[in-house]
Amino acid sequence: MDDKPQAQDDGQGREYLAFSLGGEEYVVDILKVQEIRTYEGVTRIANVPAFIKGVMNLRGTVVPVVDLRLRFNVGKAEYDATTIVIVINLGRRTIGMVVDGVSDVVVLKPSDLRPAPEIAGVLRAEYLQGVAILGPRLLIVVDIDGLMSSREMGLLETAGAQSAA
Repeated sequence: MDDKPQAQDDGQGREYLAFSLGGEEYVVDILKVQEIRTYEGVTRIANVPAFIKGVMNLRGTVVPVVDLRLRFNVGKAEYDATTIVIVINLGRRTIGMVVDGVSDVVVLKPSDLRPAPEIAGVLRAEYLQGVAILGPRLLIVVDIDGLMSSREMGLLETAGAQSAA
């Protein structure tokens, strides 16, 4: 499903961080996660989509903060002491993702993964690596690189150095 090199891809499975959005469980590659922190105020930036909340200062690094609840159109975008930000590293960029909560780290084997379904208008399947079945849990495996480099997000340079028009 994924041609990118990953840790623990030796048949034993790979580790993913599980988080919730609007009552559903999603996972991202644990190797992309830098840290998990509570939401702190951000500095708003004019003329960006509503799901880009602004930027925060993370130990001297300016980090864009994306509310995945707004981006995926799930859940309520409330900000309080229980709001979570997952800080991820994607190449040379660091990005904060606002989620409802973080549950655990799961190990997914290739046999746990199914192809991403085509669901019009919600989240394009190109941003999904698939759906994982882990016991009674159904986990949506997010292609975080693809999502953050999408035209709508514009947070990462796309591979092949496409020129912006």
